[in-house]
Amino acid sequence: MNTLTPDELGAIFSGALIEVVSKISSLSIAVLSKAQDAEFCEIVSVMSLNSGKGGMLFLSADESDLRVLCSYITGDRKDDVTADDMHDALCELLNMTAGNAKVRLQSTERMFKLSSPFVIGGSAMSIISKKRSTVISRHLGNGDISIKLKVVY
Repeated sequence: MNTLTPDELGAIFSGALIEVVSKISSLSIAVLSKAQDAEFCEIVSVMSLNSGKGGMLFLSADESDLRVLCSYITGDRKDDVTADDMHDALCELLNMTAGNAKVRLQSTERMFKLSSPFVIGGSAMSIISKKRSTVISRHLGNGDISIKLKVVY
């Protein structure tokens, strides 16, 4: 069984997100930064990763970025995208990213079971983890969209 460093685990989750965004929207995104203290965006999708140690997976994006992403996914105009569309898209993006990462982690000690994703939203949102938690954070995007990924375990 392979042991992974936080950077390797971050590469797996960000690689999964990059692949999923490309498949569902034809958009190419890349890791822009590894800002560990990055604040969440307006809308956050959350999922529990149940394993030996357990953890949480977060994806966040601002409404404007989700409108663009939904437009690419559905072919609808940005102005026609509803709040429900954005929430559904972010949850599905999180679900597909976690599933993709789970497959990539099969031969490691980081196997996990997934909870159902849910969305929380608001302004000036922060989620604080215990001091001894490992936090992996990545800011991904391109000229059209920006997404933040965070894994806490």
